[in-house]
Amino acid sequence: MTPETFETPNLMLALPEIWMLGMACLILVVDLFSSDRDHTLAYWLSQATLLGAIVITVQTQWGLDVTTFTENYVADSAGVVLKVAVLLLTFLAFAYSREYLRERGMLRGEFYLLTLFATLGMLVTISAHSLLVLYLGVELMSLSLYALVAMRRNSPAASEAAMKYFVLGALASGMLLYGMSMLYGATGTLEITAIAEAAAEESRLLLVFGLVFTVVGVAFKFGAVPFHMWVPDVYQGAPTVVTLFIATASKVAAVGLFIRLLSEALGPLHGEWQHMVLLLAVASLLVGNTVALVQSNIKRMLAYSTFNHIGFIFLGFLVGTPEAYGAAMFYAVTYAFTVAAAFGVIMLLSRQGFEAENLDDFKGLNERSPLFALVMLILMVSLTGIPGTVGFYAKWLVLKSVVEAGFIWLAVVAVIGAVVGAFYYLRVVRLCYFEKPEGEGPQPVGSGGFQTVLAVNGLAVLLLGIFPGALVAVCMAAFG
Repeated sequence: MTPETFETPNLMLALPEIWMLGMACLILVVDLFSSDRDHTLAYWLSQATLLGAIVITVQTQWGLDVTTFTENYVADSAGVVLKVAVLLLTFLAFAYSREYLRERGMLRGEFYLLTLFATLGMLVTISAHSLLVLYLGVELMSLSLYALVAMRRNSPAASEAAMKYFVLGALASGMLLYGMSMLYGATGTLEITAIAEAAAEESRLLLVFGLVFTVVGVAFKFGAVPFHMWVPDVYQGAPTVVTLFIATASKVAAVGLFIRLLSEALGPLHGEWQHMVLLLAVASLLVGNTVALVQSNIKRMLAYSTFNHIGFIFLGFLVGTPEAYGAAMFYAVTYAFTVAAAFGVIMLLSRQGFEAENLDDFKGLNERSPLFALVMLILMVSLTGIPGTVGFYAKWLVLKSVVEAGFIWLAVVAVIGAVVGAFYYLRVVRLCYFEKPEGEGPQPVGSGGFQTVLAVNGLAVLLLGIFPGALVAVCMAAFG
């Protein structure tokens, strides 16, 4: 690039990422010289960082569709919705984590730093407009998550989960990078818009080969069947607060990865990747619902049930219309906030030396804590997709787009999957309200602040079911 053609990048467009990086470095230094064993300052600075990033993102990027940094970074409304969701989910993870980590001797500044850097990687992924930036964002997110899973050093289960996650993640990253190299070889560019233009001109064999490998990489980040082998072990072996973060924020970031890489860069090849995504969706719906039925560990049950929801998200993707993408985004965001509260209830009932991971631990929860039994009822009913809940509206929007696209049989398969899912979700409700605990049962141990945030999270899920219109409109406007 000659000096005459160099354009000064618009730093204001990338202000959310710049703010996150600067504050993460500040928190690193502050925590290093702080003598506070509870890392209180690091906690509040991290929460202020996330809230500040939300305000900056909305103020600087909503309603735009522009690129900067020589076409490597894009600011648009779809990115704003995903970024705000990721930042809010990280805020919840921090709010739920403090007492949980302190009781287990894991409350260290490294947790906040790794989580912030993982969040930064998610933001970069969501706004990437070139294959290079996209890969850098994915790797920054992934490497931070590997370290978070292994934080509980004295736990063989956590070490095994981290090793499995790292090995399979490295394999998936290699496939993603190999696919990207094929796309570059076929098109001669790393920039997403230029790749789309080249793909529209002619269909090349090398481009289709690259497409296959990129779909595999994206499917792994979602945890879609058959690239799901890491999900149950990581969900069960990782500290619950880390599982919460992986199950929610990383799934929303994966939506951004799909949109940038397949929808935008390889949109002209929609006919080719639609069939692959269809197979992933059907396999996820069938395997997830079938295996979740026989789980006795609630974290593994939520892991396998995740495949069912990933299948619904992929149904919106394969249709490929703006309305379908909006429906898939709405589904991913609402599902993430619902599952965040579910893991919050698990942490509420856990204590030092005891993890409330078995379904039997929820027996008679209504007698011990009527409020959080009600929260669990709202969450499970919403995940089931019963009318009047946000889960129902999310499923209905996706199924509506699938039927309008002519995939009637696919909608029928999805509905059957949702009916099967009702068995294992409503089983949790039955345990909470109609079963007697063995002994006293685990008692809620969270502080007033923890319980307040958890109750607000459950209330938000309830209100989104009653008044879904605003969020639906925002998700649809992001692709309008």
